[in-house]
Amino acid sequence: MKKNIRHLQQADLPVENSKAIVSANSQDAKQENGRRSFLQKASLGGLSLGGLMMLPVEDTIAHTTSKVNRNSNPSELKITDMRIAQYGNVPLLKIYTNQGIHGLGDVRDGADKRYALMLKSRILGENPCNIEKIFKKIEQFGGHGRQGGGVSGVEMALWDLAGKAYGVPLYQLLGGKFRDKVRIYVDTPTMKDPDEFAEKMKERVDQGFSLLKMDIGIGLIKDIEDTLTNAEPWQPLRGWTDRDPMSFAQTPHQFTHVQITQKGLEKMVEFAAKAREKVGYEIPLAIDHFGHMGYNEMIKLAEAFGPYNIAWLEDLIPWQNTEQWKRITEAITTPTLTGEDTYHKRNFKDLIENRAVDIVHPDPGSAGGYLQTKKIGDYAEEFEIGMAVHHAASPISFMGTVHAIAATYNFIGLEHHSVDNPWWEDLVTGIDKPLVKDGYVKVPEAPGIGLELNEDEVKKRLKEGEQFFAPTDDWNELRSWDRTWS
Repeated sequence: MKKNIRHLQQADLPVENSKAIVSANSQDAKQENGRRSFLQKASLGGLSLGGLMMLPVEDTIAHTTSKVNRNSNPSELKITDMRIAQYGNVPLLKIYTNQGIHGLGDVRDGADKRYALMLKSRILGENPCNIEKIFKKIEQFGGHGRQGGGVSGVEMALWDLAGKAYGVPLYQLLGGKFRDKVRIYVDTPTMKDPDEFAEKMKERVDQGFSLLKMDIGIGLIKDIEDTLTNAEPWQPLRGWTDRDPMSFAQTPHQFTHVQITQKGLEKMVEFAAKAREKVGYEIPLAIDHFGHMGYNEMIKLAEAFGPYNIAWLEDLIPWQNTEQWKRITEAITTPTLTGEDTYHKRNFKDLIENRAVDIVHPDPGSAGGYLQTKKIGDYAEEFEIGMAVHHAASPISFMGTVHAIAATYNFIGLEHHSVDNPWWEDLVTGIDKPLVKDGYVKVPEAPGIGLELNEDEVKKRLKEGEQFFAPTDDWNELRSWDRTWS
């Protein structure tokens, strides 16, 4: 009887109302079918709707995300081990869990692996998906330059691990991506002949790179008479390998009182002039590694390079000297940039808030990892400042950095420091190669950072005396009370 009444009611209605009821009935049927389908799938997966409602939010996300790692129960994940395998000057870091998934990171190039190992006892037993909580525990043990490498490497590995646990690419955990590919800027080995240097820059363009950087420092002219004043007390003008605290390399710029003459300026500018002749003016061209001279000398240099439309002048003086950076930036028209040795967002704040530089330049391996790098970029954006990113370590942190950059709006370029290393990309597998195509890197879509180590290749490249992820049980025990306040 009810069926007949409903039939009569529908028949007496206007056509548009009748269609609306049919559409509504059809929609009800679709929703019912969808509900049944969901419950069937949940049942097949060992999860009822009632069970779903009782689970922690982490597991609810995990079970309702089709790409989730089914071997992972995120709320029950625990860190069980951390080990190191070092090739060259880059310690690779691996964090293990109780569910058979792991995360990979780097301790920054040139850093001591013990910066990371000392953190092991502080992270064992923690849920690696609680990245901010773990970072809060260990951030006090990070420092500027290579001293930030331990905290940064652990943070990087945690993000890789969390992405694998939830079955999503790292950029998604950082808020999603602004771009599908990331622009590379490429460094170029220094050559003393300006014509050879320019030819090498042209080769970079022919390789597809559209953003270049070159090192033009006083080391290129130090043997030419009448180019430098007051260089004699600092001889030899050695660079990275000199660890004597009284040497030129270890003396901050403002204390050397080395000056550059007009002849010296002309000789240095010749490198930029020759490069521009070869690559033209459409390609951005940045300059780095000028040498340890005070800010007045850097202003002189900047003015001399002005006609060649330089993309930025990098690390003219130590990053800590905010006031002097501001003087330089306000005195010249070429953009200024620094920050690769700066640890943590809080230490970028003076540079950013005072607009002391035009571009910030964190290295995730020193800055505190991927999220800190994004936070630095986001904070700089608030002050209308752009961000380029420094990198000189393994393909692991390189591709992780690609994710962080994809999720950061005010990005300019990412450094690739291993273009001339024929086996660098061989260290990883599970991703399309070459990693860099026509000057860009495609943002991976696989979980975590989107690749794995090629273990055979890493074993071939291990630093002499190092083992492949050897046990680190000596670092399991926490031996100190870490609170820094009373």
